[in-house]
Amino acid sequence: MKKILFVSLTICMIAHPCYAQNYRVARVEKTRILVDSKFDSDGGNSTASFLVPYKHSVDSIMSPLVGRIECSADINKPESRMTNLMADIMVWAGELYGEKVDVGVYNIGGIRSTMAAGDVTYGDVMAVSPFENRICFLSMTGEVLNELFSQMAFTGGECVSQGVKLVFTKEGKLKSASLNGKPIDPARKYRIATIDFLAQGNDKMYAFKKKTDYVNFDDAANNAREIIAKYFTYMKEHGIKVEPKVEGRVVVE
Repeated sequence: MKKILFVSLTICMIAHPCYAQNYRVARVEKTRILVDSKFDSDGGNSTASFLVPYKHSVDSIMSPLVGRIECSADINKPESRMTNLMADIMVWAGELYGEKVDVGVYNIGGIRSTMAAGDVTYGDVMAVSPFENRICFLSMTGEVLNELFSQMAFTGGECVSQGVKLVFTKEGKLKSASLNGKPIDPARKYRIATIDFLAQGNDKMYAFKKKTDYVNFDDAANNAREIIAKYFTYMKEHGIKVEPKVEGRVVVE
């Protein structure tokens, strides 16, 4: 019945285009919803019953604890706890590969979930990074790095690691960029840790196409979510608290 109604309405709108012309999109808004325990309050519905046979297999993959986060981590532009955390994880991972990384970069669009304070499971990590993006390392001159930061200014901000300080104008222009208190040197070569998706110049970060000394990996062990899980496990085993902060890495003036 629903299919018939849909077709009827479609034919009606084609035959009478004035119906469609009476409507205009006035505003588009978006938000991220943290899916936590409050969404599981009704455990006896038919959907839950249908999933019972599959629950054990899914739980065996998703339920193992990998670590803990001490505060909730949201996702906002130009800077937030979650965006800072993801970029810092890229830098941290450099040591696993024998890389000395200057800057970690991640895209906000690639972070698909916030994190609630408390234990972190592999399922939580999967929710954050469900894609098959793999960590990679590359070099770019300071001139190209400033191009990259300018492109971030145009989009309103992306994820950059600790030590980076970017100042954007309200018009989406890069006003200044520095690393560890020093302006980006146009002639110096910087080592960047990111994901292969961005390294190809995607998500409007076109400057990555000018990369050099590119090192990437094929197998799934180098997937971003595996790196994130390793980070939390390492922090837990070494008694280091994960407490991402908003600290003025990216500001708009």
